[in-house]
Amino acid sequence: MYSVAQYTPTYYTQWNEFVANSKNGTFLFHRDYMEYHSDRFTDFSLLVFEKNKLIAVLPANRVGDVVYSHQGLTYGGLVYGFDTKQRDIIAIYRELLLWLYTAGISKLHLKPVPAIYHKLPAQEQEYVFFLLNAVLEKRDGLSVIDYAMKIQPTKSRREAIKRGVKKNLKIVEEPDFKLFWTEILMPNLKKKHNVKPVHTIEEIEYLYSRFPDSIKHYNVYFEGKIVAGTTMYLTDTVAHPQYISGQEDKNALGSLDYLYNYLIDTYSAKNYFDFGPSTESNGRKLNEGLVFWKETFGARTIIQDFYSIATDSYKLLDNVLI
Repeated sequence: MYSVAQYTPTYYTQWNEFVANSKNGTFLFHRDYMEYHSDRFTDFSLLVFEKNKLIAVLPANRVGDVVYSHQGLTYGGLVYGFDTKQRDIIAIYRELLLWLYTAGISKLHLKPVPAIYHKLPAQEQEYVFFLLNAVLEKRDGLSVIDYAMKIQPTKSRREAIKRGVKKNLKIVEEPDFKLFWTEILMPNLKKKHNVKPVHTIEEIEYLYSRFPDSIKHYNVYFEGKIVAGTTMYLTDTVAHPQYISGQEDKNALGSLDYLYNYLIDTYSAKNYFDFGPSTESNGRKLNEGLVFWKETFGARTIIQDFYSIATDSYKLLDNVLI
């Protein structure tokens, strides 16, 4: 009834069209996005067919005998269509795990797309994880504004926003990633965490050229000099700052508060504004100051879970339907 195939470039168009019309896929699963860092990962993405019809895809990479929801992406898991029902996902996961087990894969790590990114409720696979005795390895808390129930910023946050107004800060949407990367983002990450951005300047410029409707960039200027910036990722339902950073005097200027307030208003036609996680150490540590700052804008927490599944557990999906 079902068959599984490993992704090859011959499936490029079919894959991308399916993702675009899925109920829980985003532009991160487009092959052009997934493959910008193909030199870092051994792709092991899978397609599931019912007869000759594509019904699900799994963006993934392989390390030894372990397959991961693609490690170069923020989220992953099985991506499927609007007509896919609960019993279908049970059957698909049985076939998928059996195929992986037969292929010598011992474990599958998954990080399902958070529910706020779904175009239609799509947590069928989370129920299947329960049936499979999947191990919850990590849980992140995402700070999210629900535009349907928007909570107003606190008084202290409003005062910080006013500082940006008084300083006459200018916010400009522009494709100048290099200025932000070299003068703000890279120095800050180096100083605070001794790390580099996940994307190089060349990579983010390439991704912007391929997804200009889904990636936007804003710089903040004070007296003609850049003082802050952000790179936004936009999906059907969510606006998310992928990168945001400001100079050390950002508190005196109110630059980040002013910028976030602007972005929250700018993307109010979306369902949600996702600030991202405030957790560290595999979700075991909460950055209290960071989450508090996000909450003063009216954000509240939803969770993103990360699971591991033994491939030989496919047998557990037998006889679950009554």
